[in-house]
Amino acid sequence: MSTMEIPTSFELTTVGRIRNVDDKAWIEVDEAYREAMQGLEQFSHILVFYWFHENDTPDKRAVIKVHPCKNSDNPLTGIFATHSPMRPNLIALTRCRIQKIEGCKIYLDQIDAHDNSPLLDIKCYFPPEGGDVDVKTPNWAGRINRENANATKLK
Repeated sequence: MSTMEIPTSFELTTVGRIRNVDDKAWIEVDEAYREAMQGLEQFSHILVFYWFHENDTPDKRAVIKVHPCKNSDNPLTGIFATHSPMRPNLIALTRCRIQKIEGCKIYLDQIDAHDNSPLLDIKCYFPPEGGDVDVKTPNWAGRINRENANATKLK
């Protein structure tokens, strides 16, 4: 049995751009990928994969520990245990609610990406069966979730 060599680098191709201007957020999918959007209108949410292009420097890629949410009250934590944009590979993932789709544009309620972030991929979102049972998070994450819930209630 032969062992397949695992590549150490990959090439990614953008499939569009994320736009996030004022209080409006949308995705502009490249025309070449229009047909890949067929059926997406049947979903309420999508998973959006994009590139943290503003952090693409050797120094920022070398960061391996951060204070979550840039808050020094939170413990110094390894980046794999945070949602920090400082990463060795700058792939971001966020779940978004679709407001409407027109042509190659997907209008969203919001997105945590910067304007003009390169879009890597989109996947339809299937909620987990049985909800989020048996989910474990550190204390600082619970505080952030409560703050986010309160901010959402204020909208």
